Amino acid sequence: MAYPGFGAYGGYSGQMPGMQMTMGQPMPGAVPNMPHGGYSGYSAYSGTYSAAADPMWTYFTAIAGQDGEVDAEELQRCLTQSGISGTYSPFSLETCRIMISMMDRDYTGKMGFNEFKELWAALNAWKQNFMMIDQDRSGTVELHELSQVIAAMGYRLSPQTLIAIVKRYSKNGKIFFDDYVACCVKLRALTDFFRRRDNMQQGYVNFVYDDFLQCTMAI
Repeated sequence: MAYPGFGAYGGYSGQMPGMQMTMGQPMPGAVPNMPHGGYSGYSAYSGTYSAAADPMWTYFTAIAGQDGEVDAEELQRCLTQSGISGTYSPFSLETCRIMISMMDRDYTGKMGFNEFKELWAALNAWKQNFMMIDQDRSGTVELHELSQVIAAMGYRLSPQTLIAIVKRYSKNGKIFFDDYVACCVKLRALTDFFRRRDNMQQGYVNFVYDDFLQCTMAI
């Protein structure tokens, strides 16, 4: 089976045991044909990169250390200064930690510029989806609206799973933008983890205990 639309923003669309699933659809605002793992054409970190060619380079290099990477606290400062959250509250440190985990394919605990670029595109697409349902710009959405936006991203989840997600990410019946993004990050990261182990692309994976812990504790 295939994972259509997964490369950019992650909609697991295969059939999971015990439930019917339809093919995933690309997210609104998604970048077409973006390869999984990053953007082609961007080297890891280079002092010769032109800021004029990509204004995001300015945000990144102002925060990144000598190794050309950012940790969760640096990412939080970078995203806050960039203004990507708009009128919504800035991202919490915990949300930035799971963003790092989602993109940290080399397990350094940090994020390079390629990974930052990919995250930026995902955040913008997720923000567009959130704004579509946050019509009053309150910074929150209702419980049933979160289910709708998850489905719009291509995920086909059981009612039980949706209820569990809503309970996890809601506060007093509302889902704030930061929690919504944390939910999106975790869905994509877990789908990525599952997909890498689904060698036959059938929607079934066998986990050993240690592998399961790596998945759930790292994200």
